[in-house]
Amino acid sequence: MIVASVGRAPEATPLSVSVDRSDPDRPLIRVGGELAYATAAPLRAEVDRVLADAPRALVLDFADLTFIDSTGLAVIVHAWREGQSVGTTLRLRAVPRFLATILDITGVAALLGRPLPATRAVGPGSPQSSATA
Repeated sequence: MIVASVGRAPEATPLSVSVDRSDPDRPLIRVGGELAYATAAPLRAEVDRVLADAPRALVLDFADLTFIDSTGLAVIVHAWREGQSVGTTLRLRAVPRFLATILDITGVAALLGRPLPATRAVGPGSPQSSATA
C-alpha cells in the first residue's frame, strides 16, 4: 500500500554543499544528502558563483550523496554546459554506484567523460586528484 500526504510535499533529506577554494584553478564542491527538486537550488547557486571566476576545472564530490532525481541531474548538466561556456572542465569525484548508473543510462556520463569510480579513494595530494583536471 502506498500512502501519500495530500497537499504536502514529501520531506527531503537536507542537501549539504561546501566549497573548497584552496586551489583557485580547481575549486571543489562537496555535495551530500539528497540532490532533488526541493533541494537543488543551493548547489546550482554555488556552481554559478564558482564558474563566475572561470577556473580551469570544477570538481563536484559526491561521496556523501544519498539520492538524486532529474532536477539534480539537470544541475550536473548545467554545471557542464556553463563550464564549457567559460572554458572550465567539469570533473566528478567519489561518484556512488547509483549515480554512476544514472549517468550511464541517461548518457550524461558520455557527455561529461567517465567519472572516477566510487570505490577509489581520491583526495587532495593523491596521484589521482591531480590527474583528473
